[in-house]
Amino acid sequence: MKIMISQHEAMEKKVWDEIMIMFGLNKDDELWDNEQFILTEEQARELGLIQ
Repeated sequence: MKIMISQHEAMEKKVWDEIMIMFGLNKDDELWDNEQFILTEEQARELGLIQ
């Protein structure tokens, strides 16, 4: 299963910093609020997004 999350949703759920690390992003990268990231089921579990 794949889980999609936008930057805005990740910030709301307070997992944005972890997603930045997972995808090799840094604060200087330009991103849209609605840019989406695809997580594996395992990654989503690590972030506490699913049980």
